[in-house]
Amino acid sequence: MSDTPKFEVIDRRKIKAEEEKESGETAAATAQMEPAAPAHGEPAPGPRLVVNEPRKETEAEEPAQTVEQQLAEELPPAPTAEESKEQKAAYDASAQRLEDVIRAQNPAVGAQPPVGFDQLVQQFYLSGMLQMGAGTPEGQRARVDIMGARATIDLLGVLAEKTKGNLTQAEDSMLQSVLFELRMAFLELTSMVSVPNVPPAPKSRG
Repeated sequence: MSDTPKFEVIDRRKIKAEEEKESGETAAATAQMEPAAPAHGEPAPGPRLVVNEPRKETEAEEPAQTVEQQLAEELPPAPTAEESKEQKAAYDASAQRLEDVIRAQNPAVGAQPPVGFDQLVQQFYLSGMLQMGAGTPEGQRARVDIMGARATIDLLGVLAEKTKGNLTQAEDSMLQSVLFELRMAFLELTSMVSVPNVPPAPKSRG
């Protein structure tokens, strides 16, 4: 047995060729897995940031409709002057027949006076005072409709505003006096109303 070591000759060219072959196969597989690069000018696939474009104000925003405009759209067309005239004549004739029937059953009842502006204002006045508890029999608890009274007073205020400049001095004086009395009664009534669960205002330290 010889003590001379044995040497094995390895062909490095063969190993290098195999490494390059494996490297090429790996690169090809990687290329198949990676998506192709987008062409110039084409958007890249996948999620992208979308920026909202400002709205073009091509049309002016329409203003909100008023209550009068909404009512005008909901109501049917107004009658013509001829239709109103015919209806008024028919109404007067029917009212007269009704009055004749009542007077025939009650001869002591005289003819009803024509309705004027003063009766309209008095009707508002009576309604408002009754809603605020006036006319309650003694010993009974008054039933107050404070919100109804407020609506009645506001309606009378609308009437005063719409008829301004179209009333006689006596009519305007009566209307303003009734409004004043109703508003004073409303103030006196609401001053006695206590609101629950509302703490009193803190006193200032002087």
